[in-house]
Amino acid sequence: MISTERKIDELVLGFWRLLDWQISPQQCLTFLEQAIEAGITETDHADIYGQYGCEAEFGKALALKPSIRDDIKIITKCGIKPAFPSLGLEGKANHYDSSAKHIIASAQQSLKHFNTDRLDVLLIHRPDYLMNADEMAHAFHTLKQHGDVLEFGVSNFTPSQLSLLQSRLDFDLVTNQIECSPYEMKALDDGTLDQCQLLDIKPMFWSPLAGGRLFSGSDEKAIRLRLVLEQVASEIGASSIDQVVYAWLLMHPSAPSVVLGTGNIKRIESAVAAKQLKLNREQWYRIWQGSTGHSVP
Repeated sequence: MISTERKIDELVLGFWRLLDWQISPQQCLTFLEQAIEAGITETDHADIYGQYGCEAEFGKALALKPSIRDDIKIITKCGIKPAFPSLGLEGKANHYDSSAKHIIASAQQSLKHFNTDRLDVLLIHRPDYLMNADEMAHAFHTLKQHGDVLEFGVSNFTPSQLSLLQSRLDFDLVTNQIECSPYEMKALDDGTLDQCQLLDIKPMFWSPLAGGRLFSGSDEKAIRLRLVLEQVASEIGASSIDQVVYAWLLMHPSAPSVVLGTGNIKRIESAVAAKQLKLNREQWYRIWQGSTGHSVP
């Protein structure tokens, strides 16, 4: 069993688009094996991905080779309850549910989907305005005592929300998964990454390529950033601007993890290679300036 002391790795394989990839369970297994061979063993999921279909589809791949479960880490999320009338789900509006009952039930459902006896990390997907920290802590302790979940974290939480939940736990939260990219840099200024360093929590960055805007965006910021990223790529010997982005993100002293959302093994291997690329401070800040449109004070 994977040690609960191990930090989340620098690169994590995201499966939120798994159904869009239109691959068979065997193809998914092969892709996972190739990713492991490339050095990536962390996988990121959520109960709602693919309208509640991605976890089970990934589980079909694991069922083809049960031994591979011990080679990977499964990170998944719960807490969002979308209104999916087509699936016969109750409710007329998207909403959040961080009640102990829902957290425990969601974790148990994920265990079934993945055909596994434990989740390595369970995250609360979004902060709930009706969040009761004591109730959430009770759910976490229950799941941890039963061995259903090894570690816990949050996603998209503000520093104060994370501090509130942490104050009710006798073990450490391991991550706050947030949006961060050269295009979306709010976390650099809102205290989130400062808190991660303070508490020795490893942040996870989702949408590191800004949903593709860094490649194809036509707005002024995207065009400005693309030009700078291309310049830096030529300076450091990067083969593509996404490699520069990964190197830029990984340079932050909070020691983040970057969630990769691609099903293309060549792009996975390229991301792994980007870990060897080094930017200097001037290059890092030039990319920051490309995003903000102005120099530092």
